[in-house]
Amino acid sequence: MSTTPAAAEDRTDPAGPADQGDRADPAARAAPAAGRSAVRTLLRLWPYVRPVRTRLSVAAFVAIVASCVGLVIPLVLKWLVDGPVADGDRGGVWLGALYLLLLGVAEALLFGLRRLLVARPLANVEAEMRAGLYGHLQRLPVAFHDRWASGQLLSRGTTDLMLLRQFLAFPLTFLLVNGVTILVGVVIMLLQDWTLGLVMLAPAVPLIVLSALFETRYAHVARLAQDQVGDLTTVVEESVLGIRVIKGFGRHRTQARAFRALSATLRGTELRKARLLATIWAVIMCLPEVAIGATLVVGAVQVADGGLSAGTLVAFLSTALALRWPVESIGFLLAMSQEAATATERYFEVLDAEPESTGPDGGAADGGTGAEPADVTGHGGSGAPAAGAGGLRFENVRFRYPDAPPGSPPLLDDVDLHIRPGESMALVGATGSGKTTLTALVPRLHEVTSGRITLDGTDIRALDRQALRTLVAVAFEEPTLFSASVGDNVLMGAGEGADAGELDRALAVAQAEFAHALPQGTGTQVGEMGLSLSGGQRQRLALARAVVGRPRFLVLDDPLSALDVHTEAAVEAALRQVLADTTALIVAHRPSTVLLADRVALLSGGRITAVGTHHELLRTNAEYAHLMAGGQTPRAAQEEDDDR
Repeated sequence: MSTTPAAAEDRTDPAGPADQGDRADPAARAAPAAGRSAVRTLLRLWPYVRPVRTRLSVAAFVAIVASCVGLVIPLVLKWLVDGPVADGDRGGVWLGALYLLLLGVAEALLFGLRRLLVARPLANVEAEMRAGLYGHLQRLPVAFHDRWASGQLLSRGTTDLMLLRQFLAFPLTFLLVNGVTILVGVVIMLLQDWTLGLVMLAPAVPLIVLSALFETRYAHVARLAQDQVGDLTTVVEESVLGIRVIKGFGRHRTQARAFRALSATLRGTELRKARLLATIWAVIMCLPEVAIGATLVVGAVQVADGGLSAGTLVAFLSTALALRWPVESIGFLLAMSQEAATATERYFEVLDAEPESTGPDGGAADGGTGAEPADVTGHGGSGAPAAGAGGLRFENVRFRYPDAPPGSPPLLDDVDLHIRPGESMALVGATGSGKTTLTALVPRLHEVTSGRITLDGTDIRALDRQALRTLVAVAFEEPTLFSASVGDNVLMGAGEGADAGELDRALAVAQAEFAHALPQGTGTQVGEMGLSLSGGQRQRLALARAVVGRPRFLVLDDPLSALDVHTEAAVEAALRQVLADTTALIVAHRPSTVLLADRVALLSGGRITAVGTHHELLRTNAEYAHLMAGGQTPRAAQEEDDDR
């Protein structure tokens, strides 16, 4: 997906844009593993199929019976031709016609029953797999979502699961049913006349060889097409979410060209699939037709010589014609099976990703981020509370993104910082210095590479993640709202049982009382990503979400950047009351935000280089003074910020 707010501002990647593009979409560039077995891949679906195996087995049995009923029809034709027709028995002809009608109706009813048997359980399997994928995505670390394009994940939860349901409903059953039908039909033909049977079996060897070659080639193209669908989904999603930017800059033609280019690439891949399928289908249809023609000639000669009855020839040819569909279906059944195997591969690429640990790590590695194993004991022994270690403390914290090139310097290196209980600390630094990344380490959106972070003396890795995120509330600079009501969006930050009073208090702190004036008040739906609201309104609702649960620790990433000067002043006044009862770390870019804090920490070169009050650092630290002044006097910088 797109880089999360917690990593957006401060991430510096020495690998360069090209390498970053590859990392952002690793799955779309993955080729099928050499020698991959489609059967072994599809067997991974067994845990999902096992609960409905009885109904699927019954459905397969019913389909086999239906196919075998169809093979009885040629035997009735043999009796009819050699008996009533040859003897001129009209009553027997009508009786034979009745038998054929009843067999046809029975075959149709049995196939209909098979359809009914598989519909509900396979819909349940698809729903279960989709729910499992969604739940797993919620448990995966932020580092995973940083690397994966959202369209690739969406296509796995939609297109790929649809392919899997279709495979379980049709190819899985009919590969078995058609195999049994072909076997029974061949036995019937050999029993009727073994010489004609051998003529019909002549194309079997080339068909098997061609099917094996087709399977290998089609697997590669199927994977390529499904990955390209994911790329196209990403472009569509980004264009919809970024429609204001596209229209604002008049870039709709550029975006349309990019979309057409990807669409043309996918079209070319789909045409390759169609050519492969057309080729194998033409061969599969041609060879049996040639065999049937040869059988007809040989059989007619035998009938003329008196070595074969006309009824036997009719029955033999009817059986051969009944086997046309099972044989001709091999091509697209194999194609659907390969697409299903590819979809299974893509589905489990996500499910195999290591989720965040739900409980205390206690010395585990990085929780799925791929970083170096973290030193849980860090700079303070076993993790027991140390004297004077209350509040929020960073001890020798070092952090490198897991996909950074080997040997590259860490983004954060040997960070030491102590925020005392009840104190608010402003974090200041140049763009790209690592401020947002440092704040993301507190709720464990990313894992420290080494060192440790403690809350009131307890290492955060010794805490259950849910408990940790109950203690720590976060407000990002880029607020994310969901397609839900205003009240639901704000109360996401509260515990169970939060009431309207808590909601109103949080809205008041964030100066977000505008919510009450919306058409349905706090029950108003804000729309996808909250785009129906202004940037300042979204930011205030995100701030309300952070404070509604009265957290013990508060992490704010420049929470007032989108507010006008008057609203900012009102929010700051209300926020001071909240900060008086909590321990807070506030990323700040403007002096007005810095003044909310009791002390200020300067982050430079991946380290905390100075800590003090705002006025102390203005007097004693040239870098801090320059950041606050923006190359001007602090007062001029403040007036410029207010104008913006």
